[in-house]
Amino acid sequence: MENEILKRIENKTLKISIIGLGYVGLPLAVEFSKNDFEVYGIDIDEEKVKSINEGISYIPDVSSEELSSLVKNNKIKAYSSYDILNNVDVIIISVPTPLSKTKDPDLSYIMNAVDNIKRYLKRGHVVILESTTYPGTTDEVIKPILEETGLRCGIDFFLAFSPERVNPGDKVYKLKNTPKIVGGVDELSGKIVYNIYSKIIDKVVIVSSSKVAEMAKLLENTFRAVNIALVNEIAIMCNILNIDVWEVIEAAGTKPFGFMKFYPGPGIGGHCIPVDPIYLSWKMKMLNYNARLIEVASEINTNMPRYVVQRVGEILNEYERSIKGSRILILGVAYKKDVNDVRESPAIDIISLLADKGAIVYYFDPYVPRIKVGEFEVESIELTADILKESDLVILVTDHSVFDYDFIYKHSNLIFDTKNAFKNYKEKVYKL
Repeated sequence: MENEILKRIENKTLKISIIGLGYVGLPLAVEFSKNDFEVYGIDIDEEKVKSINEGISYIPDVSSEELSSLVKNNKIKAYSSYDILNNVDVIIISVPTPLSKTKDPDLSYIMNAVDNIKRYLKRGHVVILESTTYPGTTDEVIKPILEETGLRCGIDFFLAFSPERVNPGDKVYKLKNTPKIVGGVDELSGKIVYNIYSKIIDKVVIVSSSKVAEMAKLLENTFRAVNIALVNEIAIMCNILNIDVWEVIEAAGTKPFGFMKFYPGPGIGGHCIPVDPIYLSWKMKMLNYNARLIEVASEINTNMPRYVVQRVGEILNEYERSIKGSRILILGVAYKKDVNDVRESPAIDIISLLADKGAIVYYFDPYVPRIKVGEFEVESIELTADILKESDLVILVTDHSVFDYDFIYKHSNLIFDTKNAFKNYKEKVYKL
């Protein structure tokens, strides 16, 4: 069987199914299909399925022109049913792994996918998990469920973990030129999955186990979360000391070794940085170990929206105004620049906190036409000179490249800049 699978990988006759067609799954589907594999996507969202089959992309990293061409050439087709798994060879799971309300890992999307895969699992199937999770999930959770079929992992079917490394909006590092980690539950599974990804990605790095691959992914994002927390706390200290934190970072960054620049912000968002370290922390609690650094970093980053609102109160107070009754415009609600993703975005917390204090809050974001804040749906306004002039304070939360910063500065009364986008302006600008 090994030789037959490797031969089919080489001649690209393996059929690929990707479960979950979001920021991870859709670019992966496109990359496989561009390399002459037949791809069958599965998603529970009927609108996504319809959009893909019409050749219309809903994420910035995949153009509708490229997707439409692949759909017309029958390289990609999307389904809301799992029945297509009867006709595929490789099954890749790229579903969300959020946190529950109690900050515990929510594996419900993974478990739903695995339960469905189990119904169709057959000899020769290759199953790959890309969704970020805690060490041991692939080996200790997924493998036993699939083996309930009577099929044996590493003999009848193959299982590996290969963490996604998608960075939405990145103009340099895309799926193809970002090295890919592969960790098999067994040596043969790792070898097969290594060969599959080697057909679409420039560099594939194989590690000794799925647990190593799972831990490597958590290390990557915990490293970022901890360093962001550090610089966020430095920003708070600098404000107390009346020092420009942005100038401090640039000065420290001139050291050619032993220092890496991280920047403060109004909080962290997205599907990785706020969530992944908590998966590791939770797992360690199960083993009676307290991951103190992760917990402190999470606390600092989570409290940044409250710190922003505190600073807003201080800024308005200088002009004998209160938050209550002030008209406040939020610029950018996506969790990072030049994307339309609002998952875990600090902007939503900032809007909610300001509204709770009686502010009249509205936002502008060309990438996000509407958002849900609590029980309410809020729509993006049109950014005009009159809107800027009528606002008591403008808060830049997300520094989209499309913003006309000269225009915004010219017509604004006061600006609170959490991203240093107005670094060349002095008057009426307050920085984080």
